[in-house]
Amino acid sequence: MLALLDELNPEQRLAVETIDGPVLILAGAGTGKTRAITFRMANLIANGVPAEAILAVTFTNKAAEEMHNRVSDLLLRAGVLPAQPWLSTFHSLCARLLRRESTPAGLPRDFAIYDDDDQLAAVKLAMNKLQIDAEDLTPRNVLSRISYAKNHGQTAEQLRAEAFDQDGRRTADIFAAYEKLLHDSKALDFDDLLLRSARLLRESTATREKWQARFQYIHVDEYQDTNRVQYELMRLLTGPKQNVCVVGDEDQSIYRWRGADVSILLSFSRDFPAARIIKLERNYRSTQTILDAAGAVVANNPERLGKSLSAQKGPGGNLRYFEGRDAQAEAEFIAGELERILNDDSDQTCAVEYRTNFQSRAFEEVFRRRGLRYKLVGGFSFYNRAEVKDALAYVRLAMHPEDDISLLRVLNIPPRGIGKTTVDTLRESARVDGTPLWAAIEKFVSGASAGRAVTPLRVFQELIRKLQDALATKEPPKFFARSSRGVWLHGHAQEPQRSRGRRALGKSRRACSCARRRHGSGRDIHRFSRCRRTRERCGSV
Repeated sequence: MLALLDELNPEQRLAVETIDGPVLILAGAGTGKTRAITFRMANLIANGVPAEAILAVTFTNKAAEEMHNRVSDLLLRAGVLPAQPWLSTFHSLCARLLRRESTPAGLPRDFAIYDDDDQLAAVKLAMNKLQIDAEDLTPRNVLSRISYAKNHGQTAEQLRAEAFDQDGRRTADIFAAYEKLLHDSKALDFDDLLLRSARLLRESTATREKWQARFQYIHVDEYQDTNRVQYELMRLLTGPKQNVCVVGDEDQSIYRWRGADVSILLSFSRDFPAARIIKLERNYRSTQTILDAAGAVVANNPERLGKSLSAQKGPGGNLRYFEGRDAQAEAEFIAGELERILNDDSDQTCAVEYRTNFQSRAFEEVFRRRGLRYKLVGGFSFYNRAEVKDALAYVRLAMHPEDDISLLRVLNIPPRGIGKTTVDTLRESARVDGTPLWAAIEKFVSGASAGRAVTPLRVFQELIRKLQDALATKEPPKFFARSSRGVWLHGHAQEPQRSRGRRALGKSRRACSCARRRHGSGRDIHRFSRCRRTRERCGSV
């Protein structure tokens, strides 16, 4: 491993070899922070620290996967047996912690994790139950307010106490109904994963000491983007030896709008008086002209720790600035620049970056008109496709029929003739009785002797009960495959609906194959059904 450390510059090497005690790596853009943090973990493992005693938390699954690959490669090159520390996002870490500590956390081990679509559906259902239909109080805005409140440690009661207008009070009421709906459905949203984990570690001394003993060395990437709940989690997981290493750059803090608090990074030395601050200032990405321009922009920002970036690529050419009168003019200018570059060298690969998806339209129109070939990067993940989410909702219903969000998602998928009037009737019945929608269906079917809606609701009931029977007798892959076939092919009786059902079945089978590869063919259906979550925001849950 010592030979590999020679590849680092002096500051990076100092960060890697400073093992004990709190460390703040102040890393400017393009200075090799990921290189430093992955070398640091590999060096710890090479020096005998068990991989499972090392935790590294970052903000995206992509970053976690990149770290995973780099650590594996470094250990291979150093001749050390392969070993992997805990590399995950905050949400993935908390999901795994809560699964393992479900009893002291007061949760069922098979709790669901609601994604963004599920959360929005839950807000809409809560508003429906409260009979709130205000034009200026949209479900998405309400969800944003709920998330903001949670990230700042506020409950629905606190939000109502601080409300100064009717919208604020109604938002607090929706918040309370939303929380009850999640509780009744045995579900958590993404914010809950962090909040419930922090509460568990804060209130249970035994659990806190257990996880502190497990993680002897903690690393936090992009520390400038942490919020107060994530900060508390880090402090609660940090043991008495305070072996915590954070990496960040106060000049790159841009997520205040979603709760990030740069003062957390700025106060690291106050939180950990023995902290060592190591600055990475050698930039390997940009020219000095670019760095000087960027430095001038942030130089007058208050409360900076400060650093001076030096380019390893030399001074470079002058900056160019273009201000288009509109999106069309901007796209025309960029297309012209691309044509100039490609005329000089047709083998060049160019990239156009933009901040929001809607901006792509102007570029695409101009590129098509000028005959510039392009590839649009992005699109839906396979695991976010409707057919896969529908299939997993059926699995969830077989496990927990009281999950209203899953039920509403698939009540009429595939189409079985259950209209809006029937759904509204069921919702009103559930609201008045204070019961899940599944109970409202039971009441509707048992109390109605005739009517167009009775038959399809009975068919739906029978389908879910068959899935429950299969759940009790079949291994997860066989259950998932059989349930998918029963739902999609039997639900589409006529062509072309049957061909649409076959396409949906194909996507469901691919999800089944993914789960089998990740979780094997054992009998833990709860773990098996979480496959999509493992591939999305929560990583390996």
